[in-house]
Amino acid sequence: MTPAPAAAEVMPEALMAALVLDDGRPWGEVAHAFQVHDARAILDTDASAPRLHLITRPRGGSKTTDVAAVALVALLTQAPAHSTSHAYARDKDQAQLLMTALTALAHRSGLAGLLDLQTWAVTVKATGARLVVETADAASAYGHIPWLVVVDELAQWPTTRAARTLWEAIVSGLPKRPDSRLVVITTAGDPAHWSAKIRTNALTSEAWRVSETPGPLPWISEADLDEQRRLLPASSFARLHLNEWTAADDRLVSHDDLAACVTLDGPLDADPRHRYVIGLDLGLKRDRTVMTVAHAEYDTPTAPPRVVLDRIAVLQGTPAHPVQLADVESLVLQAAQAYRATVRVDPWQATGLAQRLRSRGVTITEWSFTAASVGRLAVNLHLLLREHRLALPDDPDLLDELATVRLRETNPGVFRLDHDSGHHDDRAVALGLAALALTEKAREVGGVTVPKGKISDYARGNPSRQPSARQRAEANVRARQMTANAVELPSGGLIPTDPLKRRLRG
Repeated sequence: MTPAPAAAEVMPEALMAALVLDDGRPWGEVAHAFQVHDARAILDTDASAPRLHLITRPRGGSKTTDVAAVALVALLTQAPAHSTSHAYARDKDQAQLLMTALTALAHRSGLAGLLDLQTWAVTVKATGARLVVETADAASAYGHIPWLVVVDELAQWPTTRAARTLWEAIVSGLPKRPDSRLVVITTAGDPAHWSAKIRTNALTSEAWRVSETPGPLPWISEADLDEQRRLLPASSFARLHLNEWTAADDRLVSHDDLAACVTLDGPLDADPRHRYVIGLDLGLKRDRTVMTVAHAEYDTPTAPPRVVLDRIAVLQGTPAHPVQLADVESLVLQAAQAYRATVRVDPWQATGLAQRLRSRGVTITEWSFTAASVGRLAVNLHLLLREHRLALPDDPDLLDELATVRLRETNPGVFRLDHDSGHHDDRAVALGLAALALTEKAREVGGVTVPKGKISDYARGNPSRQPSARQRAEANVRARQMTANAVELPSGGLIPTDPLKRRLRG
């Protein structure tokens, strides 16, 4: 094959179109309109052109090949001398695919002689411009001054803190060069994945160009699509072949159902008309200790209960500084007294704690974690969320956890809560404990015989016999004693809280 002319003599779009694919045809002859538009936009260096690009395509949409081709062309025709660019993939295998695609394009197109091709890097011999391919678990991107950054399959990146930190390092490094560019190309993912927030922000920002190609792809046959529908869960088919951001089938709650449950402005005062339950999930070192306070409400006498989350408190420990049981005891005692609540806790987790709280007048109901009981907790929480019978505050940490928790079927008909690496389910468990206690003993149905004339005014709905203003004030004082500014713990720590003056919206 005749060597290609020097890069400086070729326009970027012309070189892109001339790149030879593995079937021997030039890219420009094969590419569909959406591929051409994406490549042209990325290679556009006009000052008014967006420098940030988010491209989503179905699986098999030539993402890795196209992004490798664009990176190769940009490196040869546009990259400043001695500049460094970076390409990141979700793991080592995907990074290898990206580098293999770039290397193969260079050899087939007669460009290999212009490049120094290595295992994880490629350098233009004439200019010293360099592209390094790395993975999402790379130690860090801090300190890099990138010219071009390519991010492959972002929605498939791990949900670990390391992956998120790497993303933060990538985007925070872009302003170091006023001519830097970012290209993110991926198949649609789960709305609970952190990349979904990046997409949401990009869709509303003038700094981004967002290009989303709906599926199915024009080169996939109907027979193959039908077979994929048969083989894949509906959510996986929607993400992979239709390029739709869809929750996995085993998610505890869908994005829309969770949003419908956010009806509280914040923590609620104690109300003597309600029966309160505290759910306590104890974690000392790696997991969190979470306390939830909740009560049940009924829209009609025969309607199923709606569970209202009045308050949530979280204590986070570390192996070096575990959560102190004295702090937990103080927190639960104050909440139990303020709300006159019973406490549901696993006795295996907190035998001594439960004994001490009982000695101080707190009612403890023990609830052991078994396969059957965990299944009831998980399914009950799932149904409450799905049927919008859970009232939640707009607490980002709580909502993020509920959005990522999974409902695993460990055996036929046996379920449990689970979570991905880097996530937790402590808040979900504590909420589930309280919710199950409130719904297991929903209003009992039966008859009561009362002597004539002995029905109380309160039962008839006479306001004069409802809790007095003094009783309500005393209950609120007890709540404020615990939460006016912060809960003071024996260890000297404080749990900041919001004023308890907010109620259900509407």
